[in-house]
Amino acid sequence: MEIKVNIKSMAKRRHSVEPVVYDLPLGGEGTFTVRQLVTELTRAGVEDYNRRLEQPEILKCLTRENIEDQAQSGKVSFGVIYGEKEADFQKAADNAIQCFEDGIYRIFLDDKPLESLEEEIRVTEENTFTFVRLTMLTGRLW
Repeated sequence: MEIKVNIKSMAKRRHSVEPVVYDLPLGGEGTFTVRQLVTELTRAGVEDYNRRLEQPEILKCLTRENIEDQAQSGKVSFGVIYGEKEADFQKAADNAIQCFEDGIYRIFLDDKPLESLEEEIRVTEENTFTFVRLTMLTGRLW
């Protein structure tokens, strides 16, 4: 099933939200749980990371526009993966589920927040998921 996920790119000048389409092996009828959604999106991310890790390194260069865009997000890099260790799917999935439970990020189906991992959702091709990573603020309680 193809689903659309909004991804906010901090490297863009306007911090735009870009929809990305994933083809995930979720329920054929379009009904699945939030836990299944998180697990399958994590699987897609791990497979993408491991695939990029196996590709030979190519000489990369940055244009002035790339540098300016990345500078606005606070980090300028070539996007090279320096580690040699492949990502472990099970550890990544456990971490993603734990982060959802701890409130590190929220998931919205269109404008409706998804509250529970066991919540069943029905999805059509017109629906869009939005993942929002929450930033924890520090401060002192008096």
